[in-house]
Amino acid sequence: MGYTVKDILRLEVAPALGCTEPTAIALGAAAAASLLPGQGAVDRMETWLDPNIFKNGLGVSIPGTGGLSGLDLATALGALAGDPGLRMEVLQPVTRKDVNKALALVDQGRVRVNLMADHKGLYVKTRIAAGNDIAESVIQGLHDNIVSLSLNGEIVKKNALLSPGSGQGGNSIFDLECWLKDLSMERILSLVNDLDTEDLAFIRTGIDMNMALARYGLAHKSGLAVGATLELLAEKGLMARDMIHAARVLTSAAADARMAGAALPAMSSAGSGNHGLTAILPVKAVADHLGAGDEELLRAVGLSHVVTAWVKSHTGRLAAICACSVAAGAGAAAAIAQLLKGDGNQIGGAVENIIEDLAGVICDGAKNACALKLDTAAATAVRSALFAVNGLTVKMTDGIVGGSAQKTIQNVGILSSQGMVATDRTILKIMMDKIKGQHP
Repeated sequence: MGYTVKDILRLEVAPALGCTEPTAIALGAAAAASLLPGQGAVDRMETWLDPNIFKNGLGVSIPGTGGLSGLDLATALGALAGDPGLRMEVLQPVTRKDVNKALALVDQGRVRVNLMADHKGLYVKTRIAAGNDIAESVIQGLHDNIVSLSLNGEIVKKNALLSPGSGQGGNSIFDLECWLKDLSMERILSLVNDLDTEDLAFIRTGIDMNMALARYGLAHKSGLAVGATLELLAEKGLMARDMIHAARVLTSAAADARMAGAALPAMSSAGSGNHGLTAILPVKAVADHLGAGDEELLRAVGLSHVVTAWVKSHTGRLAAICACSVAAGAGAAAAIAQLLKGDGNQIGGAVENIIEDLAGVICDGAKNACALKLDTAAATAVRSALFAVNGLTVKMTDGIVGGSAQKTIQNVGILSSQGMVATDRTILKIMMDKIKGQHP
């Protein structure tokens, strides 16, 4: 089966409120709670999480909570106040009163979180009890892929929240990813030529959405304030205001806001809001610097989304490798090379450059410091494109670099899915040991 660029945008690009891992946990809880008769009288709840959902949701702020975090809090908020029909914006209705109620449940020990240490692949199972009723939901494979619902042991077969079908074959995105794996850079570029007016309008919405996060991060000095600090350094004359600086400021400021729990959605890419920030904002900064036309910008961002999905089809949805660097960063590098009038070989070279540069960056969970990694990814994306368009591309003799962008992406996929499994476990162990040390 073949896919169009419209299919890729539909399946891989969508708004998400807050970090996608606690949001997935909240969605699972909200979906289960929606099955209970007389909603609101929740007695206890329990969730089971795969290691990567656990890792990425552990320390990141939850939207609408004033900077609070916690896997148990995300579960309680979803169950008490989430709207599962909003999917990855499930926490949009949350109020301060809801937060206080959720905190009370957590404090009372009525929310239990279990780590499924040996589970592979994205998995969130939630069980909620209210009186004599018990509801369950299962999310698998994708952050919003609800594959199972049950009430009092009876499977719910017809419910609008269920993804089409069940299991990993129940969503065509898995077929899409299998298809993407076999594509070449030449085929990727030809796909983007088919972007139509509707596609471009949707891409524009994503740019506007992520720019709003960048402006918020700068205005409020959110999170770690990486973006605001970069601006300060430029004001002091300690950094030059070039297009690399502009890309760094926009991307890191948006990450500052998002990781701090700003109540603004991000346009995600390949299942991640931070991927969306990285895939879009460096491209916007460079387009502004170059004075590129609006359609030129939109088509470049379209290419960025497609390349991001292409790389992620190899690395997997969640892993020990920082995909903001090697997937969304590669998308941005390809798009910027296109804005710089690079040809197909140079665009592919930009992708190879950034993968060789940043393939070793680890993912140690979602948190405020992700803004530092997005800062690095944005800067490296611009530099990788500039190098490639000006004749500098890493060679096949170098490390994991293959003979083409496609082969290099395949190699980083092997590194991610096979070579860094033990790394992922070690990262999580370090994080868990920290928590044990903080809470004797």
